[in-house]
Amino acid sequence: MTMDIMPGCEAFSSAGGAAGVLVLHGFTGSPASMRSLAERVATAGYTVELPRLPGHGTTLEDMMTTTWADWSGAALDAYDALAQKCDQVAVVGLSMGGGLVAFVAERRASVAGCVFINPLVQSPGADHEEALVQFIDAGVETSDSIGSDIKKPGVVEPSYGATPLRGVLSLFEGVRDVGDNLAKIVAPSLVLSSREDHVVTSDNGDALVARSSGPVERIWLEDSYHVATIDNDQELVETLTLDFLAKVLG
Repeated sequence: MTMDIMPGCEAFSSAGGAAGVLVLHGFTGSPASMRSLAERVATAGYTVELPRLPGHGTTLEDMMTTTWADWSGAALDAYDALAQKCDQVAVVGLSMGGGLVAFVAERRASVAGCVFINPLVQSPGADHEEALVQFIDAGVETSDSIGSDIKKPGVVEPSYGATPLRGVLSLFEGVRDVGDNLAKIVAPSLVLSSREDHVVTSDNGDALVARSSGPVERIWLEDSYHVATIDNDQELVETLTLDFLAKVLG
């Protein structure tokens, strides 16, 4: 893989107190979409890690060499490393990052709390997966970009200009397993859902509310699209996240 990271897409790390927060970005995106939130959390005194997931924040060619196993493995490794130096750890994620939050929480009962922002936690279904297989078999490797689904004028998310279909298929296969195991989540959760989202359907949030074994609070965002962390509701997202972290991390 190349080491040429797109400007602003670098990982973020901040040493703070005994409580830690892992922050995870979305598919084809980068830490740039979560940096402001991560910095706010760090300013509140938490130890924060915002990794750049494998294949992200560099080139589409890099992205096309990675799969769900790489992204989920990196998320779990980051959680374990943070848990080794912190007394408690909460996990926050946007989109695929939300799916990774669920993945970690399903495997680590020690997770203190989960914040899901327009999360993808289940596959859209076998028909969608089969359609992807057919496109790939026909030699189609990419589709239009899913980045920058943002309502706020002038705000652009640093993301790839196309979407790798093999990566999408791997993502759907990964979150299919995540969706099947949502009942294993015992940590309290905050679900933030944009009323209008052109990337991830709101039934993903519905699934978390219905099937998580821990207490779930859901709040609707009325003035943002998918990338709500840098959209009109950015301040609300950050404030709600900080309030939730204060509750679950003491």
